Amino acid sequence: MSAVFADIPMTYVLFALAFGLLAGFVKGAVGFALPLILISSLSTFLPPEDALAVLVVPTLVANLWQAARGGFAPLKLVFRKFRRFLAVLLAGILIGAQFIPYFSEQVMFLLIGGPVVAFSLVQLAGFKFSVPDGRKGVVEVVLGSAAGVIGGVTGVWGPPTIAYLTALDTPKKVQIQTIGVIFGSGAVMLLLSHLQSGVLNARTLPWSLMMVGPVIAGMALGVLVQDRLDPVKFRRITLIVLALAGLNLLRRGLMG
Repeated sequence: MSAVFADIPMTYVLFALAFGLLAGFVKGAVGFALPLILISSLSTFLPPEDALAVLVVPTLVANLWQAARGGFAPLKLVFRKFRRFLAVLLAGILIGAQFIPYFSEQVMFLLIGGPVVAFSLVQLAGFKFSVPDGRKGVVEVVLGSAAGVIGGVTGVWGPPTIAYLTALDTPKKVQIQTIGVIFGSGAVMLLLSHLQSGVLNARTLPWSLMMVGPVIAGMALGVLVQDRLDPVKFRRITLIVLALAGLNLLRRGLMG
């Protein structure tokens, strides 16, 4: 058995698979939160670096599927409209990935938990962002860079990205495909960055590949029930779960 799970009970392996199924379901239903749920849940019994490695491949596969579901023609428009955001996001991921060896577990817990809690509480409070046309370029660079650097270290770059798309009042179908494109592009860079950084290696890659199955199965179920769910209520429940998971990570980061 891989050394990733060598020191924990088989029960925790089953938990990991169950969390993958849950994360995939939420991803299929609302279009995001896959890495947030995986890193928050897996980090409760895995070292942060191993939890990050495990989520890399399923995150890539899930987002590529999501990006392609809306058809390939709209992809050109998405890339054109968000090319600047994508460019700084990818650069940030590449840079952030190089800093992983310099962070302690406590710091990584704080880096993961902080954005999760902040994003969840802001969304639950109903706060809406708006981006003036004259400031769009600056906002893209700032949020894209922040999302990228945090994503390179933690595998999570969703909160700033979702906040930005929400601020632009992006229509639901367009937003779901745009998330797939942006997250998928970021996941490619994350994969390449952590192959280089050593986080994703012969020890962790098999488990990352193993997680693809439950994640995609969960995502397929989420897509099937997407139209039958009350999106507001379901999204609120998701945000509450994310906030609790983030608070637990902050507790571990602060108390050790």
